[in-house]
Amino acid sequence: MRVARRELPFFLIRTTMQPLLFIIVFGFLLPKMGFMRDGYQAALLPGILAVSLTFSSTQSITLPMVQDFGWTREIEDRLLAPIPVELVAIEKIIGAMIQGLIAALFVLPLARLVMGPIAGFTFGNVGLLFLLSVLGSATASAGGLLIGVVINPQQIGFMFSLIITPLLFFGCAYYPWSGLAVIPWLQYLVLLNPLVYISEGMRAALTPGMPHMPLPGILAGLIGLGALFTYFGVKRFVKRAIA
Repeated sequence: MRVARRELPFFLIRTTMQPLLFIIVFGFLLPKMGFMRDGYQAALLPGILAVSLTFSSTQSITLPMVQDFGWTREIEDRLLAPIPVELVAIEKIIGAMIQGLIAALFVLPLARLVMGPIAGFTFGNVGLLFLLSVLGSATASAGGLLIGVVINPQQIGFMFSLIITPLLFFGCAYYPWSGLAVIPWLQYLVLLNPLVYISEGMRAALTPGMPHMPLPGILAGLIGLGALFTYFGVKRFVKRAIA
């Protein structure tokens, strides 16, 4: 929290620039030009929020992790803490979760301001929105931990081109999951992508009138993938830390 407070301006610029550009182009300019159908903004806003939450959480843990396990082995300073090694990994997940939630909290009102009135948009499901945001940021942070301990520093470009980009474009952030019914094999393949559940969860909470995945499926996906990423991420973190 202390580090995040001191670096807050740089953190917000890093985590909100891409979502903000998408908001301006796809949520404001194209609808004004008449190139977007009415109602698309209601599908886009939750997706933009999901992208901000997911990638802020992921980047906040993955990029520092690459540095920690780099040539300088900065991770050894963290391991001096008088706690089990597993808790060092859990602390990193929680820290990334907090940063992801801050980014989403910043992007949501900004997106609503830029896009203007959106049909079907509601803050009536605040409890559900909070629950899904916490689960989503936890899943994304755990996934970031796993990526960070698997990818070597010299392969950081590989991470963005072969992992992050496909997650972004096949995460149902810019279109509802139900729309992929026209390509059934792809609709089920993308269920391996945690961003799908976060995007659909944001739609269920903010624009419940829009088509979205059933809530039990969203919760099961987030909890299942989060547990899987946490288990293998912590296990791999411990193995690399004590190597």
